[in-house]
Amino acid sequence: MNHPNAPVTSSGGLGRESAYARYVPLPTSEDTVRGMFFNGILSLVKTYGGEPALGQCRALLGDIRFERSFISFSSYPARDFLRLCVAASQVLAPSLGNPEETARQLGIYTSRDFLHSMAGKTLMVLAGGSPQRLLGSISQAYRAAVSFGDRRVTPKGDKCVIVTYTRDFFPLYHSEGVLLAVLEALRVKKPQVRSRSLGLLDSEYEVTWE
Repeated sequence: MNHPNAPVTSSGGLGRESAYARYVPLPTSEDTVRGMFFNGILSLVKTYGGEPALGQCRALLGDIRFERSFISFSSYPARDFLRLCVAASQVLAPSLGNPEETARQLGIYTSRDFLHSMAGKTLMVLAGGSPQRLLGSISQAYRAAVSFGDRRVTPKGDKCVIVTYTRDFFPLYHSEGVLLAVLEALRVKKPQVRSRSLGLLDSEYEVTWE
């Protein structure tokens, strides 16, 4: 019988470590993620591997709740989203690369999903094509997407900002992908994100462009 808290395990060719695995036990019941991101990850798995990959992902989860679509702007447990990221990254690793690059690509994809939502489009309009303004709204964007953590943006010159994350449950590579996708949405030249860990749930990102 499927169980809501069944562990995410893997077998055969799916046995690669996931960058998300260490974060799964950490969120509390109060920490949530919007349903649109669950749907986006499931859609990404299907895009790369079709129904067989989607079936593999759901089998790893062993949870009937992932057999249906999620309501886009409803909130669901962050722990469940991390479990989904573990399963998806194990299935996608042969296509996307090592665990770090896979997490980076999942971050890019989820950020693109948000930027195409009504909330994301509003932030894009308000930014008026300015990377500084759009990156400056990162904290607001995250508040619309998840219930946990804090993000602070500090300008450092005309084409550089420092983004500091606290109590965030995603690996560095995922957050790198999120920030890269923000820059790519504005079609800036040579976007780069350099990350460093400040602790298990705290991190800092130097974001630059030309």
